[in-house]
Amino acid sequence: MSEITRRGFAATAAAAAVPAPIPANAARLEPLSPGIKISMQVAEDVTAEDLDWIKQMGVDYLNVQTGKGRGTYGNFISIRKRIEDKGLKVWNISNNDNRNIEEVTLNLPGRDAKIEWLKQYIRDTGKAGIGYITYAHMANGIWSSERETTRGGAPARAFNLKTAKGVWNGKTYEGPLTHGRKYSKEELWENYTYFIKQIAPVAEEAGVRIGIHPDDPPVPELGGIPRHIFGTYDGYVRALEIANSPAIGVCLCCGTWMEGGKSTGKDVYEAVRGFAKMGKLWKIHFRNVTAPIPYFVETFIDNGYTDMYKLMRTLVEVDFRGNLIADHVPAMSGSRQAGWAYSMGYIRALHQAAKAELKRG
Repeated sequence: MSEITRRGFAATAAAAAVPAPIPANAARLEPLSPGIKISMQVAEDVTAEDLDWIKQMGVDYLNVQTGKGRGTYGNFISIRKRIEDKGLKVWNISNNDNRNIEEVTLNLPGRDAKIEWLKQYIRDTGKAGIGYITYAHMANGIWSSERETTRGGAPARAFNLKTAKGVWNGKTYEGPLTHGRKYSKEELWENYTYFIKQIAPVAEEAGVRIGIHPDDPPVPELGGIPRHIFGTYDGYVRALEIANSPAIGVCLCCGTWMEGGKSTGKDVYEAVRGFAKMGKLWKIHFRNVTAPIPYFVETFIDNGYTDMYKLMRTLVEVDFRGNLIADHVPAMSGSRQAGWAYSMGYIRALHQAAKAELKRG
């Protein structure tokens, strides 16, 4: 480890232990109100009937996915109006073009154009009154194997290191070298630094928090590309230090973190506590898997290897004030709504039980 890296980790640890002064450039970021914002994921064409169903489940917030070419200010305003007319709130609006950008991660032709597009996306998000987006820094997609089944024959995503390939935004990545050669860790750090130093000031000015999602799965290297930055706890610490911005934090996909197991450097409960202590934990993907890599199947919340009540209790203990969603939910027999209803009900029950145990309002 370089002296610079050691100093960086030490500085971050000290900052986590002693509350730091609020940076002047944090003024545009609205403080997060108390409580966990349990949220449902929907497409922008969600029906009025489904919005009623979401309200009936006791959910107040939505994470909305838009299609290609739909990441515009005008569309953001239209989405907000339609959802708020139903008495619900928009936490963030996502688009597959705004993350997992290989040109950015690997410094490929078109990098600067992609960065400029993302800057405008962030500005439009803030202008539309939305204070958060998720970003992911994977160069060759989310890797999976053929789908398998989990409890009761429910179809679910699986990962086997021997057969997996990457997929993102209509593109497939496979083979020992997905981009024709091996990339070094140093190259990826340089590319990340170039990117984040441009993006962070725009996010600060726009009043938008950016939560960075872990590499899925956090295998040390896939297709010749290391996954060392957002595949380990120490990688996150260094990345947050490089950003040095109140607008850059963590979207902790707990299922992805569980996939990594010991290779992440901290278990999911420790990661929650560490990122929360830094004041950088802004979004949670609340899901479970059967085991760590090299092989896992995504499963129902109550059917994996992680104690999800302990995880929820940890979030309540650290006073997590961000957004929490169910994610990668296995499909249940019957209505397409069944699996989501099961997950959201289970999440709300865990939350209520944890608050009652810890005597939190």
